[in-house]
Amino acid sequence: MTPRVRAPELPQDYPWLNTDYPFSIKQLKGRVVILDFWTYCCVNCLHILPDLKYLEQKYKDSLTVIGVHSGKFANEQDTENIRQAILRYDIEHPVVVDQGFRIWQEYAVRAWPTLMVIDPKGYVVGYVSGEGNRDVLDELITQIIQEHQNQGTINFQELSLTLEKQRQPLITPLAFPGKVLATQAGLFVADSGHHRIVFSNFDGDILHLIGNGKSGLNDGTFEEAQFSAPQGMAFDEEKQILYVADTENHALRRVDIKQQTVETIAGTGEQSRNIRPHGGDGLDTALNSPWDLVKVKNTLYIAMAGPHQIWQMDLASGIIKTYAGSGAEGCFDGSLTESAFAQPSGIATNGNELYVADSEISSIRGVGLVEPQQVRTVCGSGDLFGFGDVDGQGEDVRLQHCLGVEYFQNYLWVADTYNHKIKLVNPHSGNCQTVLGNGYAGLQDGQGKNTSFFEPSGLSAIDSYLFIADTNNHVIRRVNLQSLEVTTVGFNGLCAPDVCIPKYF
Repeated sequence: MTPRVRAPELPQDYPWLNTDYPFSIKQLKGRVVILDFWTYCCVNCLHILPDLKYLEQKYKDSLTVIGVHSGKFANEQDTENIRQAILRYDIEHPVVVDQGFRIWQEYAVRAWPTLMVIDPKGYVVGYVSGEGNRDVLDELITQIIQEHQNQGTINFQELSLTLEKQRQPLITPLAFPGKVLATQAGLFVADSGHHRIVFSNFDGDILHLIGNGKSGLNDGTFEEAQFSAPQGMAFDEEKQILYVADTENHALRRVDIKQQTVETIAGTGEQSRNIRPHGGDGLDTALNSPWDLVKVKNTLYIAMAGPHQIWQMDLASGIIKTYAGSGAEGCFDGSLTESAFAQPSGIATNGNELYVADSEISSIRGVGLVEPQQVRTVCGSGDLFGFGDVDGQGEDVRLQHCLGVEYFQNYLWVADTYNHKIKLVNPHSGNCQTVLGNGYAGLQDGQGKNTSFFEPSGLSAIDSYLFIADTNNHVIRRVNLQSLEVTTVGFNGLCAPDVCIPKYF
C-alpha cells in the first residue's frame, strides 16, 4: 500500500469514453475512486474486469471506477480501437485514453493491470497490481466508507453514465467473431460477442445455432446451452464432434452435432490461479482462458493464454495437463519444461509440430510433438516490446499482437491482428511476407493488399479457400487462395440473439 498522497488531477482534454463528459478527482470528492490502469491486449487486465464489475455493483452509490487506458501497442492508442474493446468486453465505467502515458507517469504506475485507490478526500490510499485482489479491495473500500461516514465526508449518490453500448448497440448478425473453423461438414464461427457458435454451409445457410446467446455456463441442448465469449474450435470429422475453447468460462466444451447437445469436458467454471505446470481430471482441473484448440489424433492441444502455456487433453482418459511452458511470461526456446510463452492465442499443426501465435511477444513459435520436442521461435523478435510491421526473415520480422495462425499447404497463414493484415510465413526459413490487407482498419473487399480488415483474429483454410474471422468488422471474410480475391461472407437469415427469434435449433 502507498503512503497518503494527493491524487494527481485527471486531464480534461483527453478523449473520454462511456461518458458524456470528463471526470475529475475534484468533482468526485466524497466518493471512493479506483483508477484501473489497463491495456486491452492484456489477458490479466481482462481477468480483473469481473472483479471491478462486482465492486461497482456492491458499492454503486459510493464507488466510481475509471479505466485509464495506457495502450502498450501502437494500435491500442487509437480511440476508436479502444471503443471497440469497451464494447467487446462490456465495460460499463468511464474510460480515459491516456495519451503519451501521462496519467501512468503521474501516478508512478509500473505494470498492467494496476488499481489505484483514492479516498473521498482525494488522497491515494493504496494500490494493487496483477490479478486476484478482489477481497483485498473489498475490505479496503468497506474500511474507507466506514471511516468517512463517521467523519461525514462521504457522498452517497449513484452516478448516471451514457455507455458506448447505448450509443452503438451490438445488433449485427455476428459480434466480435474470434475464430472460424472450415470443415468438410461446413463452417463453424465463434460468435464471441453473442456467446454462441454459428454453424453454416459454405453458401451461408445456417445449419445450427449452438447456444442461446446468453452468457453463462450451461450444458444441454443447442437451445439450452450457454457459452461465455467462446474462441477456438477443433472438429472430429468422423464422430461429428466439435470441441470449443469457452474462454471466459475457463472451460472446454464438447458439441455433439448428431445429438445436438453440449457438455463440459474440462474446467470448473472458475479461473485457475496456478501458473505452474500441473494437471488432472478434466472436470476437476481449473483452467485459465483457453483461447484456441487443435486436435492431433486423440489429443487436444490448447493455447492457454492466461498462464502463458500450451496444454494437452487426452480425449480417451479425460486427463488434461500442461504440455509446454514454465508459466513465466516471455520468450524462451528450448525444452518443453524450460520454454516460456506470452499469451499464446492461436494454434495450428502439421502433425509433427505445433505452431503458436504468441501474441504479447508478437511472434510465431514452433513446439515439437515428436522427439526432441523442442520449442523454437519461427519469426518475430521474441521481445515483449519488439513489435511493428516489418516483413523479412526470422528475428528481423515484426508483427503486432498476432492472434491467429493456420497451417495449410506447407505454409503458415498468420492473422497479424493489430496490423490489420494477413501474412504468409515459411515455417522452415521463418520468411514472412504480407499477402492481404493495406494495414489500415477498414472493411474493403478486393484483391491482395488492396483489401482491408479490422483486427482479424482467426483463420481456417480448406480446399482453395481461407476463411478469416474479421473481429472488429463483425464478419467472416473468404479468400480465394488462387486469385487472392477477398469477399465478405453473407449468412442467410442470421441475426443477433435479441433482434429476432432463431429458427435453426
